[in-house]
Amino acid sequence: MEPHLPPLAAICAATGRPFTAGDRVVSCLAHDPAAHGGLARFDVAEAARAGFTPSGAPICQWVQVYKARTSDVDAARLLRLNAENLFLTLADPATELAPENARLVQFLALVLERKRILRPKGRTADGARQLYEHVRSKQLHEVPAGELSPEFFLSLQSQLGALLGGR
Repeated sequence: MEPHLPPLAAICAATGRPFTAGDRVVSCLAHDPAAHGGLARFDVAEAARAGFTPSGAPICQWVQVYKARTSDVDAARLLRLNAENLFLTLADPATELAPENARLVQFLALVLERKRILRPKGRTADGARQLYEHVRSKQLHEVPAGELSPEFFLSLQSQLGALLGGR
């Protein structure tokens, strides 16, 4: 059974105010044993982020621009948290990747490349990012390039453990 990623909330978790189209929202995924499936999502207006602490251990976070949902077509498929959906959420060009998530995105890209969900397309001109094409959507994603050393995998241990429920 795969855990589910709750959809973007319509109200700010810190202030209780509803989001409006164009608001910048910080989404935080946290390990919370009290939450269904052990994962909780907190959506907070960027301006209120400094004063908000999520319950549970933070796993990753990203910033996105709020858009009101137009329909819930195939919502269950979109919400199923798997490596592909988490990668597409974190590596979406419309979101800002938090620096602490760069290694998690690199790892997810490796997993998805092995599963043939992503296709490597070389590096950016400056060599700082690896380009990947999502096979189904044909969308290009830039992933920070880095050395895959034992330290790289050790630094991911806590994030992966929380995602897999091993915490």
